[in-house]
Amino acid sequence: MSSGIVAIMLATSILIGLVGLIGFLWGLKSGQFDDANKMTQGILFDSPKDLQEAIKTETNNKNQKESKIKDTDVKKDI
Repeated sequence: MSSGIVAIMLATSILIGLVGLIGFLWGLKSGQFDDANKMTQGILFDSPKDLQEAIKTETNNKNQKESKIKDTDVKKDI
């Protein structure tokens, strides 16, 4: 590659990095990342019924994965 192309690529990548950094700093300054209560509010608004359904879904997924593993082990033995 010629040094001109490398210089253009380097300048472009630095420019893109600076734009990203400026955007991130702007977000910090304007409070875009200030959401300290998100997780606590999420817990407060979940009903016990929703939590039970989530537990059932997780248990079912775990059982299905275990049964698939057992099925593949049985097939290997045959």
